[in-house]
Amino acid sequence: MSTSDQDQSVDTPIPAPDAGTATEAEAETEVEAEAEVEAEAEGEAEGRRLTPRQARRLRIALSSVGMVAMAVVLGLRIASRSSVLVVGVYGLALILCGVVIELSRNGRTRLGSWLLAVGLVAAIGSDWLLIP
Repeated sequence: MSTSDQDQSVDTPIPAPDAGTATEAEAETEVEAEAEVEAEAEGEAEGRRLTPRQARRLRIALSSVGMVAMAVVLGLRIASRSSVLVVGVYGLALILCGVVIELSRNGRTRLGSWLLAVGLVAAIGSDWLLIP
């Protein structure tokens, strides 16, 4: 505590503002100002973007879901026809999901988003085009 803090008494009550001095017009102005502040707060909540931490967590969750989906599809495709090409395509998609998770953890969410989108589309497209 500084000396200025020690000079003030702890038990000194804080004086209340005079409630009788405000006129009705001032009271209405205060109510209108509070309503405007609430309306602005609601407008900001609607137009709010994700924070960087939320974006990273969202990207990690999406990559994890993509990884699980690729693992399930890989298992189903290997059960139907065992091919090195199937393992290669879906193995690369699993690796890509892992890379995107690491990129998201390091704060590279935009790059991770583009890689995830392009990589999963490429994996599905190559499955459709290359694998009989």
